[in-house]
Amino acid sequence: MSHLNYNHLYYFWMVCKKGSVSKAAEALFLTPQTVTGQIRTLEDRLNGKLTKRSGRHVEPTELGQLVYKYADKMFGISYEMLDIINYSQRENELFDVGVADALSKSLVSRVLLKAIPDDDGIHLRCYESTHELLLEQLRQHKLDMILSDCPVDSSQSPGLFSVKIGESIMSFFCSGAVSKERFPAIIEEHKLLIPGSRTAMGRKLMHWFDSQGITPTILGEFDDAALMKAFGANHRAMFVAPTLYSADILDLPDIQEIAQVEELKEEYYVIFAERMIQHPAVKRICEADFSKLFH
Repeated sequence: MSHLNYNHLYYFWMVCKKGSVSKAAEALFLTPQTVTGQIRTLEDRLNGKLTKRSGRHVEPTELGQLVYKYADKMFGISYEMLDIINYSQRENELFDVGVADALSKSLVSRVLLKAIPDDDGIHLRCYESTHELLLEQLRQHKLDMILSDCPVDSSQSPGLFSVKIGESIMSFFCSGAVSKERFPAIIEEHKLLIPGSRTAMGRKLMHWFDSQGITPTILGEFDDAALMKAFGANHRAMFVAPTLYSADILDLPDIQEIAQVEELKEEYYVIFAERMIQHPAVKRICEADFSKLFH
């Protein structure tokens, strides 16, 4: 077999990734006819069909799956190479960070400050979303790093790493006078604001309520920590937040801390792809001492 045309292979890889010829053509700035023609040439070259129609989508055949698996490795590595060349050549490091919306903004800002070099030679771009959507963008090379409240499962996401940078126990807060001695039973007498069930803490809280035999009356679920805190400060509801922010929260008028719960811990992780381990900003964060921040 003589040499393979890598352009044809790239077009086929793009069709599999996008799920249709028209979407691949759009991404490649080519006409659908050109893409189809090039894939046909590749099929002739490999003596077999590579794609089949499935409703409105295109799927790889058995031979196509085998070819796609190798193409995916090849083009994945070439994207990595470009990433590494880009960040090693820039005067101003571009650093794209995804932040899970469950995390406190004041904490995130202090963690990100560690990424900034002494000469401020960095261009930081921050995006907020859910843990799942951010992981998807990290896999697609659209982000350099994620800050989240749960680690990555390496068996589900090979090539991605998590580093735990700290944790905080949780506190219950409420406005107005509350009998602290009757905690946790007193929770049932209040409307409650809690982190959303999509967040790691939301799930931990529901387990904790079960273990305490408490049936909470939930007024609101919030994926965004800052919004929950603001809502809690302006409404006579009980809410939950990491104890390490209690100083900020107790500055709000009429708010008091009712109890700290040792069994409930919010954890903080940075997640990045293996190739980013040498990225200067990732290195600075992984080597930073955050013990004072989580004290």
